[in-house]
Amino acid sequence: MGSVYWWENVHRICRCCFFLLSVDECLPFLTHWSWPLKGERPLGPLRAFIRHHGSSADSASPSGRHGKVFRSISAAEAIQRHRRNLAEWFIRLPREERQFGPTFALDTVHVDPVIRESTPDELLRPSAGLAQEHQPPPAGLPALALSQLFDPDACGRRVQTVVLYGTVGTGKSTLVRKMVLDWCYGRLPAFELLIPFSCEDLSSLGPTPTSLCQLVAQRYTPLKEVLPLMTTAGSRLLFVLHGLERLNLDFRLAGTGLCSDPEEPGASAAIMVNLLRKYMLPEASILVTTRPSAIGRIPSKYVGRYGEICGFSDTNLQKLYFQLRLNQPDCGDGAGGAGVSATPAQRDNLVQMLSRNLEGHHQIAAACFLPSYCWLVCATLHFLHAPTPAGQTLTSIYTSFLRLNFSGETLESTDPSNLSLMAYAARTMGKLAYQGVSSRKTYFSEEDVRGCLEAGIKTEEEFQLLHVFRRDALRFFLAPCVEPGHLGTFVFTVPAMQEYLAALYIVLGLHKTTLQRVGKEVTEVVGRVGEDVSLVLGIVAKLLPLRILPLLFNLLKVVPRVFGRMVDKSREAVAQAMVLEMFREEDYYNDDVLDQMGASILGVEGPRRHPDEPPEDEVFELFPIFMGGLLSAHNRAVLAQLGCPIKNLDALENAQAIKKKLGKLGRQVLPPSELLDHLFFHYEFQNQRFSAEVLSSLRQLNLAGVRMTPLKCTVVAAVLGSGRHALDEVNLASCQLDPAGLRTLMPVFLRARKLGLQLNSLGPEACRDLRDLLLHDQCQITTLRLSNNPLTAAGVSLLMEGLVGNTSLTHLSLLHTGLGDEGLELLAAQLDRNQQLQELNVAYNGAGDTAALALAKAAWEHPSLELLHLYFNELSSEGRQVLRDLGGTAEGKARVVASLTEGTAVSEYWSVILSEVQRNLNSWDRARVRRHLELLLRDLEDSRGATLNPWRKAQLLRVEGEFRALLEQLEGPGS
Repeated sequence: MGSVYWWENVHRICRCCFFLLSVDECLPFLTHWSWPLKGERPLGPLRAFIRHHGSSADSASPSGRHGKVFRSISAAEAIQRHRRNLAEWFIRLPREERQFGPTFALDTVHVDPVIRESTPDELLRPSAGLAQEHQPPPAGLPALALSQLFDPDACGRRVQTVVLYGTVGTGKSTLVRKMVLDWCYGRLPAFELLIPFSCEDLSSLGPTPTSLCQLVAQRYTPLKEVLPLMTTAGSRLLFVLHGLERLNLDFRLAGTGLCSDPEEPGASAAIMVNLLRKYMLPEASILVTTRPSAIGRIPSKYVGRYGEICGFSDTNLQKLYFQLRLNQPDCGDGAGGAGVSATPAQRDNLVQMLSRNLEGHHQIAAACFLPSYCWLVCATLHFLHAPTPAGQTLTSIYTSFLRLNFSGETLESTDPSNLSLMAYAARTMGKLAYQGVSSRKTYFSEEDVRGCLEAGIKTEEEFQLLHVFRRDALRFFLAPCVEPGHLGTFVFTVPAMQEYLAALYIVLGLHKTTLQRVGKEVTEVVGRVGEDVSLVLGIVAKLLPLRILPLLFNLLKVVPRVFGRMVDKSREAVAQAMVLEMFREEDYYNDDVLDQMGASILGVEGPRRHPDEPPEDEVFELFPIFMGGLLSAHNRAVLAQLGCPIKNLDALENAQAIKKKLGKLGRQVLPPSELLDHLFFHYEFQNQRFSAEVLSSLRQLNLAGVRMTPLKCTVVAAVLGSGRHALDEVNLASCQLDPAGLRTLMPVFLRARKLGLQLNSLGPEACRDLRDLLLHDQCQITTLRLSNNPLTAAGVSLLMEGLVGNTSLTHLSLLHTGLGDEGLELLAAQLDRNQQLQELNVAYNGAGDTAALALAKAAWEHPSLELLHLYFNELSSEGRQVLRDLGGTAEGKARVVASLTEGTAVSEYWSVILSEVQRNLNSWDRARVRRHLELLLRDLEDSRGATLNPWRKAQLLRVEGEFRALLEQLEGPGS
């Protein structure tokens, strides 16, 4: 390398001498270009922005011999156009970022990652093992703000070239994007001109000769006018080279000759080498970003400062990131226009719960060390709690997350195979993930990790690829476990990523048994020689009458068929394992997977386990769901961009195998949470025809007790809303439904014959949607249960509008809906406008004698009503007696149930009253129920004393005993 030093010194001496000799001649020229620009102002409106560490806005103009260079009007206008074009290009966000709201912009909500200065000795020091590679940077190293990157070093030397490096996911691309936008908006005054280059773009040029001026002019047309001034810009010109690992740089003189002329054509890699050598434009500032494996491509003598991008090693940075991201206003309504944006209070509550979880040193804090995983946490919470865009699924979020981090990334640019980084990760990390799922573990020793990484490696090239992957991407997928009792082990950075990678490993066909591998090799060999051998055997068989030749001929055809059947059996085995994982009885006591995900992020109480289940047993309910999601057309298209293609034929055959197994096991009655998981699988699959065939046998939708968030309503509506067969019953009792949820689920309700909406706190505003449901021409509901909802009289007036035009409803329950006298009187006045109703339950509504009697009279006059429930209302003894007397004379008309007795006999509906009380005991006012029970017992005692029939006395005593036991239960200490 001595010759390199000699040539560089000669070049610098010549340049300095030329400058000293010609400075007087150049003075008029510099004066002309330094003419002040009148009325200059920064580009665009000044945007508010938040930065945790030192902003690039803090950087001052460096002291040096270069003043402002681009002072002429034409040069300044060219720079301004360049700023506008750059801002327009870099401000564009991918679709995954636009989900966070219409006001979201990178330059307003950016949080700088921690950057720590490092030395070449630390970069070249080999690591002892996996644990060392995952260690955080030493605390003694100084942290750097963006404004300090080009400050003089510890010895006072000027820093011209800065190399920032970080593993996948640490935020290199976001940092460059933010730095460019800062310059565009005038927040980087240290540099008059910034020229960013993507090394991926430069590598695509290959050996095609071009010059630096051509590279700049082709990409940034407005800069054509200022190209001659680049040589005089000095340190105020900043080149940004992003993704250096994409370029194959050769700093040997034999490989890359010296060139100082920006207009001299050459290979793009050679131009970058001479820029970094400081042989071309020696005074220019250069910022390089790269992955750790490519740091050594630039000799350390050409680098003034190394900075390691350490992500969010400070928990306060994580909190700030979450606060800025999650407090963005939601972007419109959800799918179908029925979504409701989260309120500021709800968003603040999410941020507070997440902050408390981070403060508890939970594993999520270790995961959020990488800014990419902070993004994934925010995207998942946004998916769970904000209106869901049409077509967005949990699998698509994870696939898009990988696309944002791995799109176009190759493992090693010098490797001729050009293997994609994501494909390598799917093969190695996917194998580890699947081994964990199949053995039901989430903690992995260093031996486990090494076994998956080093399996099958035989050549030096393969060891080199492994080395690159370990340095650049291993920390993206694995993190040291910080949970007590598992220190020294590794876990996947977020638990769901293990299940996603395991599913990806399966659907890509990477999991093969030994028999399958051998069978495939034999088939390939037979396929290569089969045609020639078959031709020879055919000729010989015609010449010689040998009977064995046709047998050999047929055997050659059988081998591919046998292997094909082996592959089919493998797919069936995978489908069987997936379905069994989906319907494990041990998971029946768990929350649904969406609540489990929310609990794992927010730190609320985790999933309930089966009482007999070992506490260390792991739940992998997302694994089969991700398998279905990865087979959807959208995710397959994104995976193909990542170098992980899934063939259409393979996807079809896998789907058929899954459908076959689901058809057998999917007919069993599932608990509500497991049923929702089953529907969520179909939602992730995004195949309506597949779902319609598999769910054609579903007749009862029982989701009672499942907390129906807007996302879950969207899931159910998307999967079941387009079906054709009727649902015998839809039970959504105690699901925390709101009017928005009712509107989302309207397509499902139109398929239901019985609809249960009890215990949902639905108010009068929900009755507007129920009215529209009853008036719909496709409504086929016969039974509607609305008990224990505060509908009030205002809601009943809307319901009656729906009843007037409805022709299907026969049973309506308005038990404990706060109707009062006004509500019952409204029912009494308009009941005759509906001619199909057969049963009406208005028990426990606080109505008095007058309103109850009016409704009873309307019921007796109704042509079809058979039963009216009035018990547990505020009826006096006289009022109950009047109802009994009038009911006795109304032969062949509606039965009115107001008490446990009918005269001196027990009412045949006493068991109905008892079951209603037992079912709603936890939600009703205990004191009020106790008072009503005492009144009912008094009626029983009076009837028992008034009859001499021993059979009736025995019946009355039996019923009295049942209700006394219930009363004692209410009065007990544990009630």
